[in-house]
Amino acid sequence: MVDQSPIGLAVLDTDLRYVLVNPALDRINGVSSERHIGHRIADVLPFLDFFGVFRPACGRSCLTGVPVLDHFTTGQISEDSGERAWLVSIYRLEDQAARVIGVAVSVVDVTEQHRAAVSAAHARRRLALIADASVRIGTTLDLDITARELADVAVPEIADIAAVDVLDTILTGPRPGEDADERAVRFRALAVKAAYRTPAEAAADPVGDVASYRPERLVARCARTARPELVPHVRPEDLPRIARDEAAARLLGEAGVHSYLAVPLIARGQVLGTLDLKRARNPVPFGPDDVLLASELAAHAAVSIDNARWYQRQRHAALALQRHLLPQHPPAAPGLDIAYRYQPAGAADETGGDWFDVIPLTGDRTALVVGDVMGSGINAAATMGQLRATARALGRLGLDPATVLTHLDAATGDLGEAMATCVYAVYDPHTRLCHISTAGHLPPVHLRAGRPPRLLRLPTAVPLGVGGVPFGNTAVTLGEGDELVLYTDGLVETRDQDIDARLLTLTDLLAGPHRPIEETCDLLLSALRRPDTHDDVALLVARALG
Repeated sequence: MVDQSPIGLAVLDTDLRYVLVNPALDRINGVSSERHIGHRIADVLPFLDFFGVFRPACGRSCLTGVPVLDHFTTGQISEDSGERAWLVSIYRLEDQAARVIGVAVSVVDVTEQHRAAVSAAHARRRLALIADASVRIGTTLDLDITARELADVAVPEIADIAAVDVLDTILTGPRPGEDADERAVRFRALAVKAAYRTPAEAAADPVGDVASYRPERLVARCARTARPELVPHVRPEDLPRIARDEAAARLLGEAGVHSYLAVPLIARGQVLGTLDLKRARNPVPFGPDDVLLASELAAHAAVSIDNARWYQRQRHAALALQRHLLPQHPPAAPGLDIAYRYQPAGAADETGGDWFDVIPLTGDRTALVVGDVMGSGINAAATMGQLRATARALGRLGLDPATVLTHLDAATGDLGEAMATCVYAVYDPHTRLCHISTAGHLPPVHLRAGRPPRLLRLPTAVPLGVGGVPFGNTAVTLGEGDELVLYTDGLVETRDQDIDARLLTLTDLLAGPHRPIEETCDLLLSALRRPDTHDDVALLVARALG
């Protein structure tokens, strides 16, 4: 039974020396019976954790008589055998006089089952990480935030240190006169993440910097070939190909970086950049499974990065168009002191169609306009430009505000599905009368010396583009020092507060001490404007002079 058993069996004396072994244990340990007999486990199998696992277990069994059953353990039987797994049982042996004479050991090799379980665990981990990445990466259309989300997912699950870099040409386009086959690869660093404080962080390119690398650097080669670059065991001579310069190479050496992996960020067939991964404290070198996992993660993230890149480009174009269409330096207005502000949306949203204008008219009169095109992006900015030009042309015909809005309403209807709100005011410094008409816009605020600010009560009107509803004029007298505050809804509207409460906050802020109108603009924006707002703001403040 002992000789033919498929289970490894052994008897050890009280000094834990082999007294008997069966052929199955010879095969499991890869050692002949002659080398077992008379020797301790640590002598026969020096790569096993004898003092940490086997000796305490044998000692407890001898002392208490309680057997150790199916204890799972892993280790190596030789330097190049790879990891093995066993189920070990140990029980005390006694003679007929109940004296302890040693222990018996049974060993079942479960290496194949262990490897299958490890592979299954790795597969579950990979699937879980990819699923996690689908939720955590691409939560916004902000390029920098998306890159940081990728680095956060990679650390510490895959690497101890991660860096996300994009090709500078992806953001800015190729420079004139540069040969794409000869020039150094230019990277813009977007994110760096480390699982702990390490000199390797200082070795990475500072976020926001642009660095040029020759083609022999591994990250540059990864971007050029669109293939991963793997160095499982980093040697000192490998560091110059990984680091940006000699100083960075020394820092990587100090950090103990021993394994390196770079995978390309590819979206829609184009290489956008690289995901750069390093291991230092994690003792396991990068392997083929890590290359597969990092590549899947990079492929998912690259689509989000590409979306953010194109969105950022479109947003910049819309913002540039918006700023170009707005008045750069409104002219001086007779009898008025004017201050204005325009701020695009603080969150990663499309630029809106808010605008303001100051239009000089005949007879020293001045038209003050603030409007808001519904929608966002380049279309809203273009519509805003058309409405602003139309309003300027209509105002210079000497028409009253209500008539201007009537024609502007018709012009908006000609633009298709466009809609906009607008407030149009004309001030005459000779009569001190300001005639105001509104099209679905929030009411202006009138500030008078010695009185609380008030929201003007204007006739209700629908937005421009609805059509069929007449507009009315309201006359307001502006005494010396009186102020009129025109604004768009991005200044006061929020998702978590009632509009009436926000308008009350606006008037409360304006009820403070007398201040320059430039300071008034800054106060309102700092107090009411939220950094994550999804709307832009146009603000115009006019003060009547003596």
